[in-house]
Amino acid sequence: MASDGRGPARPDAPPLDTGLLSPVRAGTEAEAATGDAAYLAAMLDAEAALARAQARLGIIPRDAADAIAAAADAGRFDPADLARRARGSGNPVVPLVADLRALAGPAGRHVHHGATSQDIADTGAMLVAARTRRVVLAHLDRALDALAGLAARYRDTPMAARTLGRQALPTTFGAKAANWLLGCLDARGRLAAVPLPVQLGGPAGTLDAFGDRAFDLVAAFAEETGLAAPVLPWHTRRTPVAELAAALALTAGALGKIATDVWLLAQSEVGEAAEPAGAGRGGSSSMPHKRNPALSALIRSAALQVPAQVQVLLAAQAAPHERPAGEWHAEWQPLRECLRLTGGAAETAAELLGGLEVSPERMGADLGDLLDVLGGDPGAGAAAALVDRALDAYRGSRP
Repeated sequence: MASDGRGPARPDAPPLDTGLLSPVRAGTEAEAATGDAAYLAAMLDAEAALARAQARLGIIPRDAADAIAAAADAGRFDPADLARRARGSGNPVVPLVADLRALAGPAGRHVHHGATSQDIADTGAMLVAARTRRVVLAHLDRALDALAGLAARYRDTPMAARTLGRQALPTTFGAKAANWLLGCLDARGRLAAVPLPVQLGGPAGTLDAFGDRAFDLVAAFAEETGLAAPVLPWHTRRTPVAELAAALALTAGALGKIATDVWLLAQSEVGEAAEPAGAGRGGSSSMPHKRNPALSALIRSAALQVPAQVQVLLAAQAAPHERPAGEWHAEWQPLRECLRLTGGAAETAAELLGGLEVSPERMGADLGDLLDVLGGDPGAGAAAALVDRALDAYRGSRP
């Protein structure tokens, strides 16, 4: 039952964050990949992978690893209860490990062997990032395919280029789409290339519990999770998170650039492009004659938020000594926001570009006014050559 507005919600209330104030990611694949259930599952996957890796090296018995993996079923844990109990320790891994040990029975004494809370939380975060990145890249690929199609289809379609909001010289819509294409292509490449490593260092980041098997265990742990193997533990060296954040900001920015241009081209006074029509899309609560650029607005909302979240992640690099005292904790929610906002923007952009309506007639009419001033012809040849170069780069990037 939900709160009546006079006090906090009761324990059986629905989730507090359903995306009501963040529709760009509501109901998207990225939202599902970054929810509390996804983070819980990822931390349990990290514990199970650590146990399997230790069993491979004979550090714990194989049957203990099997029992731990069987107990690490997210359906057996209560995220809300873990969250409340996390207030006592400052992170959710402490109560999670306590519950996992109880569920694993006699094998419980081998749970979390030699690890520290940050090892599991960081590895879980990297697993969530890796899984969400696959979703984001898939939607970026859809967007890239649509952009390549637009660039090729409108390679020779003349229109007015605009600088500082004013008509400048002739270009083609294909050239504009080619610029969008390269922006997304660059962002995709950077996001795909960011290494996402496991975290394993133990209480002081020295791997002391594993002796001369330490680095073999890190390698085995990486193999079990499918993540990269770091050179050293990175408890207070937050390069993996910072690099990921920067790549997400570039991706959101590239998508925001497209959305901004579409929004401007769709203005009533311009009308050179329009978002795909759909039931209930772009409606106004008070002006039924309007068709608002809703998809562009959602994408732009993400592009404007992600850099602000990244600021927190970059500031958190200044962590003290061998364990952060608040910097690491401050990363958790901004990283999730960056992942799910960028993922939502990518999914929305693929929808926008897949059905984008282009009006060569309006482009031609607007260009005609410019040509009257310039006294020349459209001169689309140079712009068309830009399209060819962009398409060559796109084709060269595809497997």
